[in-house]
Amino acid sequence: MQTELKAALAETATAVERTISHLLPSTEMAEAPLFEAMRYGCLNGGKRLRPFLVLHSASLFGVNADCALRVGAAVEFVHCYSLIHDDLPAMDDGELRRGRPTVHRQFDEATAILAGDGLLTFAFEVLADPETHEDPNVRCQLVTALAKASGGRGMVGGQMLDLIAEHETFDLGTTTRLQRMKTGELIAFSCEAGGILGKAAPAQRHALRAYAHDLGLAFQIVDDLLDVEGTQEETGKTVGRDAQAGKATFVSILGRERARAQAEMLSRQAAAHLEIFEGRADMLKAVAEFVVARRA
Repeated sequence: MQTELKAALAETATAVERTISHLLPSTEMAEAPLFEAMRYGCLNGGKRLRPFLVLHSASLFGVNADCALRVGAAVEFVHCYSLIHDDLPAMDDGELRRGRPTVHRQFDEATAILAGDGLLTFAFEVLADPETHEDPNVRCQLVTALAKASGGRGMVGGQMLDLIAEHETFDLGTTTRLQRMKTGELIAFSCEAGGILGKAAPAQRHALRAYAHDLGLAFQIVDDLLDVEGTQEETGKTVGRDAQAGKATFVSILGRERARAQAEMLSRQAAAHLEIFEGRADMLKAVAEFVVARRA
């Protein structure tokens, strides 16, 4: 199944890259550097895990692939905006992202801030477009859910906690809440979006969200492990930044062995939530195994 998953991930990455390239505006006007930076921040590889989750959760309900790809691209716009801003000197001051100079290094800080702003707002423009779904109620649900996942009670709030963690010592409960917000909520939206597009029953949407929450925590624990054990060549970004900043992570609190065991337990738990789909969600189950085995 992992071989099939790798092939499916590659296929999705190619399709999402094509969709992003088509959707992202370009111009020959004076503001062209902004759009160049937006494209640089998005069209630079990556696993495209969140769009993959959108497409494969949507496939459970027979959703048109083009509609799901548009939602997947919108999620990736938000994700890439968060990476651009996360790498800024005022945040993590990253030099490398996916093996290339970060956006503020390639361009400048002001352009990087505006590129992130542009990607965030463009995500909602894409979701609100009738091409994404013919039903305006579905489009409204998508906009609302992504706004909640991205804002003060989701990713942005989690980033604020992450900054506070540089100066305060968090316990396991607060660290878990931080990561649920910073990483988990966008992953949760990516899974639930398929149910929104497909007008799924509440129990099915709940199962997808429960799967995503466990998946998101497992993903973050492995991220913490890679920051300690991985190399710059493997991860495509600077490693060891959390320890240098003095942040509490799952690894610093639990230790490597307990952290890895926790990630594996969450992976199994995530897969169990998908039993409601009676064998039709095997690819999503494979993702739960993939996130704990990855080296990037």
